[in-house]
Parts: sequence; structure tokens; C-alpha cells
Amino acid sequence: MPDLAGAAWPELPERPLLVVPLGSVEQHGHHLPLATDTVVAEAVVREAVVREAVVRGAGLDAVVAPAVPYGASGEHEGFPGTVSIGTAALTTLLVEYGRSACRWARRLLVVNGHGGNLDALRAAVPLLRAEGRDAAWFPCGVAGGDAHAGRTETSLLLHVEPGGVRTDRSVPGETAPIAELLPRLRAEGVLGVSPTGVLGDPAGASAEEGARLLAGIAARLTTAVARWDVGDDGRLR
Repeated sequence: MPDLAGAAWPELPERPLLVVPLGSVEQHGHHLPLATDTVVAEAVVREAVVREAVVRGAGLDAVVAPAVPYGASGEHEGFPGTVSIGTAALTTLLVEYGRSACRWARRLLVVNGHGGNLDALRAAVPLLRAEGRDAAWFPCGVAGGDAHAGRTETSLLLHVEPGGVRTDRSVPGETAPIAELLPRLRAEGVLGVSPTGVLGDPAGASAEEGARLLAGIAARLTTAVARWDVGDDGRLR
């Protein structure tokens, strides 16, 4: 399957499904890299490609695009290293990306690794669809997982990019349910809620758990691509 960044244009399949990982550059505690969300989104896409279901999805050949590494991460800007382009700019980026790519791609799928990008996706993708472009997005979330830089993301990174995990520096953060924390997160940002930058606890994370989590997300993605049932918010169900 062609990789968009390395392909010459005649090598691209006709009217493919274009798959775009979307992440962020934001703090992930003392122990995870700033690119964690991008790394996870790319890993989910690679795992799905290995399973070949994305390649066969809806009878289309697939092409994997370079990741979009910046997102809407304003809630993390209290920490050095975070770079956020904000919801408005990300919405515009996704809309213009889709308008351009869908001139030659039959379908566009954005695989999202960062929860802060959701408002932009929910605005941009329905607009693209209203304009007649067959676009959708898919989240890399784990049901029951912790919110940020805890056991879930640490396990995923231990499997995908173990050299990037500073295990000896990992510390717990605020472990209250995210629903309880949302009002404070909106008012104070992550720094005001968790000085470590962690929403969860990385204790107990393992590469083995990360492999299982990644396989589960990829399996959900491949099932969703094969079905291609897009909700009103643009999410692939």
C-alpha cells in the first residue's frame, strides 16, 4: 500500500481512501514524549494496515498520509513544550485539507489521537460532508482508560516506542474521574488540576498491555472502515 509521503503520483491508486493520523504536541507528564498522541494515532493506523482490513475497506485501496502533528491543546499550555494551534485554526486546516485531498481521494479518514481535537473534527468533517465529500473521523480512545499520560497511554508507548518512555520519572497525577474534573480543567487548565500534568496513574503500565490495547483500537477501526457508517458529527461508527 502506498505511503503518501514516499510515493510518486503515478504510483497512487485511483480514487483511494486517504487515511490521516492526527495528533498533538503537548505535555504528557514527566515520562512521556510531547508527540505521544501523534505516535499513538500513527501506530493505530499501522496496526490496521497490518491487518489489511483498512486496505480492503469498502472496496477501496488505501493510502496513508503523513501525520498532522499539531492540534488544539490549549488546556496544556501551562507546561513548556506544548504547542497548540487552537480549535479555529485546526478546523480551518482540516476543512482545507479535505477540500484539496478529496479532489483525488474518494474518501478521507482522520484517525484522531487527541481528545482536544474533537471540537474541530465535529465542525470540519460535517462541513466537508455537507459539501459532498465523503469524509469521516475515528477516535483512538480506550473505553475505561485514564484520561492523560496515565496507565493507558504509558502502556501504549511502552509497546510502540519504548525508548521514549522515561519509566524512572513517572509519577501519578489527579485520578478523579474526568467527568468530575471537566469544570476545573476548563477553568484552570491541566496545570491547575494536576501539577504533574498527569490525569491518571501510570503505575502498572506494561508493553504487553499496550499491545492488547493497540490491537483492540485497530480492530475497532478496521470494523468501522468496512462498515463506513458516518454519524451526524462525522464520526465513523
